[in-house]
Amino acid sequence: MALLAHLMLSLILLLALAWGLGALWFQAPGGLAARLLWMALWVMLSSLAVASIWLPWAGMRMARWAWVVAGIVMLLWWVSLRPSNQRLWADDVARSLRGQVDGQVVTLHNIRNFDWRSDTDYIVRWQDARYDLETLVSVDMALSYWMGPAIAHTLVSFGFADGRHLVFSVEIRKERDEVFSAAGGFFKQFERSIVAAEERDILYVRAGPRGEQVFLYPIRMPQEAMRKLFLAYVRSANRLAQTPRFYNTLTANCTTLVYDMVRPIVPGLPMDIRLILSGYLPQYLYRHHGLDSRQPLVVLRQQADITTRAAQAGQAKDFSRWIRQRG
Repeated sequence: MALLAHLMLSLILLLALAWGLGALWFQAPGGLAARLLWMALWVMLSSLAVASIWLPWAGMRMARWAWVVAGIVMLLWWVSLRPSNQRLWADDVARSLRGQVDGQVVTLHNIRNFDWRSDTDYIVRWQDARYDLETLVSVDMALSYWMGPAIAHTLVSFGFADGRHLVFSVEIRKERDEVFSAAGGFFKQFERSIVAAEERDILYVRAGPRGEQVFLYPIRMPQEAMRKLFLAYVRSANRLAQTPRFYNTLTANCTTLVYDMVRPIVPGLPMDIRLILSGYLPQYLYRHHGLDSRQPLVVLRQQADITTRAAQAGQAKDFSRWIRQRG
């Protein structure tokens, strides 16, 4: 039992060591040299604390208490880190989405509608628009694969009777000098953003300039549930515009946050590892009748692949019609 207790305590300290190194690497102030110094000190204290578990010397107890004090200081520093809406943001997330609801009519401000020539060359365009939820006729889930079959970015597109399609996307809110880091997403590196964009913007830039593989799945959902989901996005966007929050790679990402919005609308949807490994989300939706189960999933996947069509459509004004053509 004593050996098991020693092993468990050592494991806890090693996990704390790993977490502390990540937190210091991504968040410690003072530049690279300062970060490395703080990390070295944390490694030294953690190593001495682990050694104190196995070496019952009187002097080693001081090392254990030094680690406890350092850990408390680190936790207090970590809690003090706060998200902000006031940073020098990258152009594609520079504005916060806001919405006003008047009955069934929703007015959205700061909808993104960029013209993309490449991932770094684009014409900035933000616009406002009104949407009548009485004319909401479809919901599609887009998955954009950028890191193997298990990881995809999840987007939701709402279609209206007049042919317009609006896409909502939960994304990191990058600063101008930042690039996406899955590891950084665990350590408060990024704020959270909800982007609303035209399909010709947000689906094209992923399939075309960024070279990602994009799939578009029609979702089976009653119209009332569609409206509730649209309004849930608007409420979430308004809350973020008022009170910023951090993005988290595991608990607050592009898929888990959609699940949080859908769960009150479609009761009974279970948690599943595929909400984290979002590349396998179609299997989850197929099993729970979110996709057309009259056809095999492999056929639905073939039909959903819009990568080539989206890349070829470019900035065409009939982009949404083009990507939904088959054959």
